[in-house]
This record gives sequence, C-alpha cells and structure tokens, in this order.
Amino acid sequence: MADLFDSLPEIAPRSPEPPKPSRPAGPQPLAERLRPTRLAEVVGQEHLLGPEGPLTRMIAGGRLSSIVFWGPPGVGKTTIARLLAAETDLSFVQISAIFTGVADLKKIFEAAKLRHANGRATLLFVDEIHRFNKAQQDGFLPHMEDGTIVLVGATTENPSFELNAALLSRAQVLVLRRLDEGALDDLVARAEAELGRPLALTAEGRARLVELADGDGRALLNLVEQVADHDGPPLDARAVAERVSRRAAVYDKSGEGHYNLISALHKSVRGSDPDAALYWLARMLEGGEDPRFLARRILRIAIEDIGLADPEAQTLCLGAWQSYERLGSPEGELALAQAVIYLALAPKSNAAYRAYSAARAAAKSTGSLMPPAHILNAPTKLMREQGYGAGYVYDHDTQAGFSGQDYFPEGMERQNFYAPRGRGRERDLKERLAQLTRLREASTSDSNSD
Repeated sequence: MADLFDSLPEIAPRSPEPPKPSRPAGPQPLAERLRPTRLAEVVGQEHLLGPEGPLTRMIAGGRLSSIVFWGPPGVGKTTIARLLAAETDLSFVQISAIFTGVADLKKIFEAAKLRHANGRATLLFVDEIHRFNKAQQDGFLPHMEDGTIVLVGATTENPSFELNAALLSRAQVLVLRRLDEGALDDLVARAEAELGRPLALTAEGRARLVELADGDGRALLNLVEQVADHDGPPLDARAVAERVSRRAAVYDKSGEGHYNLISALHKSVRGSDPDAALYWLARMLEGGEDPRFLARRILRIAIEDIGLADPEAQTLCLGAWQSYERLGSPEGELALAQAVIYLALAPKSNAAYRAYSAARAAAKSTGSLMPPAHILNAPTKLMREQGYGAGYVYDHDTQAGFSGQDYFPEGMERQNFYAPRGRGRERDLKERLAQLTRLREASTSDSNSD
C-alpha cells in the first residue's frame, strides 16, 4: 500500500492567491472612490444604522433576515447591502431585475445551493426588485425559506403595491430616507478630502450645489466632479447653476411619486391652502405630468370637495380645461393654476359626495324594491285597475308647491342622505331642506289624522 502511494506524482502545494485590490486600478468616478467601506461611514440613515437601529440589532444578534430597502435613488441601498454581507460573512451576489432572466436566476440559485452545502449562505442583492413579475418573485421564496439565500431587495417604488404579499411576509421592509442637508454637506467635505483641496465655491454656491442634488448622494458627487476642476474665483449660486448639469426632480408619472404628488395637490386644495396647492401643481408640471390628467383631477376636486357649496366651481374648472385644450402649454397651464387657486379659496362641502355614496349603499342593500304605486305611470286601463298612480298628488297644484308625499319604496323607511354643511351656497340649501322637512312632517301628520 505504501508503494502505491509512493508511486503517485507529487502534487505541488497551491500557491496563495494574490490579494485582490480593494478598488479597480483604472479611473473611477468620485462616487465610487468615496463608497463607504464600513457601515459607520454611511450618512443619512442613522434611523437604521444607529445604536438602536434595526440593522445594528440584526448584526449584533448575529442573524441577518431578508430585507427590502425602499427609498429614493442615491441614498445608499447598494452600499449598505454590500457592507451587510461583509459584516455577517455572507457571499455577496448582486443582480439587477432589469437585466436578469429566469435562466440567470436558476444559475444563481444553484451556485448558492453549493455554497450553502459547504456551510456558507449567500446575500443576494436584487436592485430594482419591483421589476420582477409575480412568478419571478415567487421563485425566491423556497430559497429564502431554507436559508440558501438572504434576500436584500432594493426598490424606489412602494413595496405594498409592487411586491407579492408572500415575499413581503418573509422580508422586513426598511425605509431609507432622502439625504438631508447635513448628510450632503458631509459628503462634500469627504469629496474635498479625497480631492486634496477645497472646492472653489462661495457659501451660497456650496449651498446651491447641495440643493441641486435633491437629496441624492450619488448625484451630489457627480455635481462635485463638474466643479472640481474650476480654479478661478469662487463660484456663487448663479455660477454653480450655470456650470453644472441640472438634475431633474425625481418624479415617475406612473409610479408612487405620481400618486404622492396628486394626493398632496388634492389635500392642499381641500385644506384651503392656495400657495401649497400651486406648489404641488407646479411640481407635477415641472416633472412632465400631462396637464390633461391634472385638469381632470381639478374638476374632480370641484365636484367632490367643493360640491354645492359653490356650484360655479365645476363650471370654472370645465372652462379651465377647455382653455388649456385651446391654448396648449405653457399659456394654458395658467388656466389650471387659476382653477386651483379658486378651488382652494372656495367654501368646501362633501355633503353631495357623502349623500351619493350613502344612496348607492342603500340601493345595493335593498335589492329590487318597487317604487310606491302612487308614483307609477298608469298609461293603460289594466295598470290603473292595479292601483298604479292612485293617490298621486301633483305638487304644482298644492298651495305650497310641495305635497310632502313619500317617494321611497313601500316597506322601506325614509332615508336622509343629504346633509348640507351650511357653508357657501349650501347655507341656503340647508334652510330650504329644513323648511321642506317641516312641511313633510306636517303633511304626514295631517294624513295620519285623516
């Protein structure tokens, strides 16, 4: 046996692999050069990474659960995922839902199974996870459940709308915040340290640079690169705005931003704040929203929230919509702005809206009840013999122009759906309704005494 082993060729010992450089040797954008190497270096997310933050507690407990990071671009979702893998000694695999298909996922899961069999789990970071369809999202579930992968997804969209309930039930949703001014100032200071010199900016120019980043750390560092080579007089706010490529505000016409901003516009009008309402209108128009969509929503506000407190509001909004159709942009948008101001300052009432909703609910619950016989048409002799139209009182023939008869189905108690608020024009309607109620009660009392 010894001779057999002696006859085998000697296997040379495996030479150690050369250490991998921490960063590629080629030129890198400033944002990549400043990417944090420790969780403590991440800015703006203290609610997650502070002493009592959920990620801090996970790491301290030695067990990382699956996570969905929800937040705007450039706030550290990818960076935190990388650092979590390093902190918990998990293999880090990064994919994008935009470029990854079913075949790619199968290969990734197979490789993760091999690692798991050898005693090491995989942190699978999925950028834009909301882009995967339901079937693809379901494909993660068995691998999450058996511990093959720890899923860390990143999305800018509301997970409640975009991700499956089954996936959400197995992952903790953590919200990353838009970077505030302090966090962005910190990034500028780090950039200056990396560049080895302060930026040639006045205090106002520096503040303008931070403002243009719009809460996005990656965008800020890209802006810093655009002014870093300036060696002339310090740039003021105006010079900064002229020098850098202005970043468009984050606004997705088909995503959550769309619904957030239209909700803000609607609620500002309902709250009678014309200035806030104009701001949200302008934000949506600047973001590229279709003015026709806004015209439709403005008309809806007039009907739903102004109602009969100012019936002219509906007509004015229709006119603003027509004005936009005839003028186009940008002049036609002023008509929409005027309508928004008018609605914000108009008296408010949702009484008609509530009354209609209550009437619909009653209609659904009462089924197919017939109208009372006295208000049925009786064009034939047979119908008259059946009592159709019998006892009907023609209101115009009464002294008050009001008969007070009951028009609800037989067997259904009278309902009071409409309750005017008493604001604006509804003040008169409230008084009129009260007068009619008194007359109806008097008429009912007279008929009962007869």
